[in-house]
Amino acid sequence: MSAITIDLSEDRLAKLREIASRYDVAPEDLARVSIEELLTRPEEAFQRAADYILHKNAELYRRLS
Repeated sequence: MSAITIDLSEDRLAKLREIASRYDVAPEDLARVSIEELLTRPEEAFQRAADYILHKNAELYRRLS
C-alpha cells in the first residue's frame, strides 16, 4: 500500500477529528474510507443509470432487434 500526505487547514483538521471521534475511528481511517467511497461512486452511479435505461427501454430494444 502506498501513502500520500495532504495539507489541511487547522479548522478542517479539527472538523475531521470531530467527525472521526463521533464514529470512534482514527481520522486517517475516516479519510481513507471517504476517499475509497469517492473513487468507487462514479462506477456505481453509472451502473445504476445503465440498469435503469436498459430496464426502461427493454421492450423498445426487443422490438428493434
